[in-house]
Formats: sequence, structure tokens, C-alpha cells
Amino acid sequence: MTQQWMLLASEFSVIAYALVAGVFLTFSDFVMRSLAATQPAGGIEAMQHINRKVFRTLFMVLLIGMAIVSPLMAMVAFWQVSGPASAWIIAAAVTYVIGTFGVTVVFNVPMNERLDRMAHDSAVAAAYWNRYVPAWSFWNTVRTLASAAAAIFMLMAVVALA
Repeated sequence: MTQQWMLLASEFSVIAYALVAGVFLTFSDFVMRSLAATQPAGGIEAMQHINRKVFRTLFMVLLIGMAIVSPLMAMVAFWQVSGPASAWIIAAAVTYVIGTFGVTVVFNVPMNERLDRMAHDSAVAAAYWNRYVPAWSFWNTVRTLASAAAAIFMLMAVVALA
């Protein structure tokens, strides 16, 4: 019975991790470059609005939800799943929690909070924006790769469980 539930949870996790990776990829691929191509005040204001609106989205449910579900799945996998599936589930969980959620909390969120406290059309904000875009984009790319890797690891678990 545990194996069937774990297979279902792993299948869901592959989709959730991949959706999170897709949102992050969108920002790394073209959103941040587009915002950086505008006047600083416009890019800053748009990013401030994005950062305020994101809290009430399905994306945030997936981002935070998988940070909670992943360690729980890893614990169940460690104690109740045999074979290579257990290792893949644990690898996915560790990768996601550290590389996606941890990076978000330690790097991207503090940068967003600092940007949010600034007047979008101030010289201070414009100077910060020039440092913000490359740093935020770097850490966002790390989140993209970690989420994608977690999806691949969990897909390997699905194959092993099936």
C-alpha cells in the first residue's frame, strides 16, 4: 500500500517540481532580461508588483507546498521504500529543499524585500537595480536547475516504483 501511495505522490511531485522549474526558467530566460532592458524605474516597479502579486498564486502553493511535502516523502522513502526508488526520492527532496527553497529564502527573498522598500524612481533604487538584476538572475538560475534536477530525480523514482 505504501508503494502505491508513494508512486502517486512521486508522479505528482514530478509535475510540481517541473512547474516550479518552468516558472523560474521563464524569469531566467527572458523576464529579467526584458525588465533590465527598460528604464530602471520601469523595471523596478514591474518587479515590485510581481513580487507582491506572487504570494496569491498557484506557483507559491507549489513552491512552499513541495518544501513541506518533499522532506515528508524522503522520510517515508527512507523507512518504507526499498530499492533505488528510495535514493531517488531522497535525492529529489534534498535537491529541492536546499537548491530551490533554501536558495529562495536565503538569496532571492531578501533581495526582493530590499527592492520593495525602495521608491521605484529613486537614484538609490536605480543603483541597487544594477546589482540586483545579475545577482537575482544568478540565484534564480540555480533555483531553475535545482527544480529541474528534482523533477528528473523524482521521475527516476517513478520509473523505479512502477
